Amino acid sequence: MKKLIPSFALLTGLFVVWELVCMLGNISKTVLPAPSDIFQALVTYRDLLLIHTVQTVEEALIGLFVAVLLGVSIAVILFLFPRVRAAVYPLLVISQTIPMIALAPLLLIWFGFDLFPKVIVVVLYCFFPIAIAVTDALHAADQNTVDLLKSMRATKWQILKFVRLPSSLLAFFSGLRISATYAIGGAIVGEYVGAYRGLGVFMQTSANGHAIDLVFAALVIIAAISTFFLGLVSVAERIFTPWKNVYE
Repeated sequence: MKKLIPSFALLTGLFVVWELVCMLGNISKTVLPAPSDIFQALVTYRDLLLIHTVQTVEEALIGLFVAVLLGVSIAVILFLFPRVRAAVYPLLVISQTIPMIALAPLLLIWFGFDLFPKVIVVVLYCFFPIAIAVTDALHAADQNTVDLLKSMRATKWQILKFVRLPSSLLAFFSGLRISATYAIGGAIVGEYVGAYRGLGVFMQTSANGHAIDLVFAALVIIAAISTFFLGLVSVAERIFTPWKNVYE
């Protein structure tokens, strides 16, 4: 907790300066709302914001869960089958050069405006860091331990289960930490292109109505949710990789 004190102090200072600039500069809140205006918007529109937030969080969580399953599965397949890795790995890298904002409209045309296309966007954003991190970690397992199990006539699956997968946990959580920050952003991108509910829709509608304080209120919620996701990943990492804490 002490590590967060400097960050909180800096953030508080920035908010104070921001409030003073808006107040002394007589800046309209349709251009740059003060922190007090944003807080007031959060309180006034809390019920409406909650409805949109629940929708976005649902999309992000489902997409992130599917991305974890897909990323780990791809990593294991690429490790077990080198020829598949040689063919698929470059395609995975190339796929990340395609802007998701350009792909999202096609998904909406194909699958409509319901939950499914937004989940796909989140999955496309989130699976890559996990797949790449776990793939590299599976190949980087301690060779001495692998050789020891081979000398005991362990099968490839046993080595994968007892050595390579456990040793890849740290890399998995590193990839998951990145993906967790992408999840909400991916959901927002999908909602921007077309949706009935969600923070992306709320922000778009608010911006069109020049209610910039509501846009900032949504941004505050997005930042809070993303931070919460990161916190959950950190807690899970401490639970499943207790040996890491010994060396920190």
